[in-house]
Amino acid sequence: MNTFSKEAVGPSYNVASMQHAQAKTWQAIEQLSQRIVPGMRESEATALGKQVLDALDTQRIWHPLLVRFGANTLKTFKQRSEDDPRLGEDDIYFLDMGAVWQGHEGDAGATFTTGNDPQKVACAAAAKTLFHRVEAMWRGEQVTGQALYDYAQAQAQDMGWVLNLDIKGHRVSDFPHAIYRGGNLGDFEQAPGSGLWILEIQIAHPTLAYGAFFEDLLV
Repeated sequence: MNTFSKEAVGPSYNVASMQHAQAKTWQAIEQLSQRIVPGMRESEATALGKQVLDALDTQRIWHPLLVRFGANTLKTFKQRSEDDPRLGEDDIYFLDMGAVWQGHEGDAGATFTTGNDPQKVACAAAAKTLFHRVEAMWRGEQVTGQALYDYAQAQAQDMGWVLNLDIKGHRVSDFPHAIYRGGNLGDFEQAPGSGLWILEIQIAHPTLAYGAFFEDLLV
C-alpha cells in the first residue's frame, strides 16, 4: 500500500470540518468529566457520556465511547473493562470519545483524577505532557510515524513511566475513514500529514495498577 492510499480522504474532506469535530469532541469530554463523581460506576459514566454526545447533536458514533476507572486505565481500546468498578475518592480515570460532526470524525481522550493522590495526579499530567512533546516533534521535524513513537517511548522512560506500544495512533478523516485502511501512526513510514492522524499516548505506572491516556488530532 502506498503512502497516498494511507492518507487518502473522501470527496467531502476538509480540515476546517476536522477541526470542528475535534473542538466538539473536546467540549463533550469536558462536559462529561464535570459530571463524573466518586461512587459512580463505569457503566453509569458511559450512559452519561451518551447523553452528553446526544445533547451536542452528534451525527453518529464512529467508535464506542470508552470510560475507564482505576485499574481499567491499563486496558487498551479493544480490551474489555474488568467488572464495573466504582470510582474512588482518590482515583484516576480516562475518557475516549469518537463521534461524527459535519461528516467528519472527532476523536480525543484525556485522563482525570479525583482527590489528591500525588502519583495519580502525576500520571494524568504525564500522559498529556508526553503527548505534547511528541506533537512538538511532529510540528518541528519531518519524521516518520515510527520515529514519533520511538521518541515517545524514550521520553516516557526518561519521565519514569511505561509507554504502551500496543497503542500507536490511527487515521481519521471524513466518515468513514476505515475504507482507506491507513494503519497505525506508529507504523507509518513517512512524515504524517496534518489533519489526518490521531496521536495516542497510553502510559502505565511502573509498579502500580493504573495508567493514563491522552490523544488528539495532529493538525
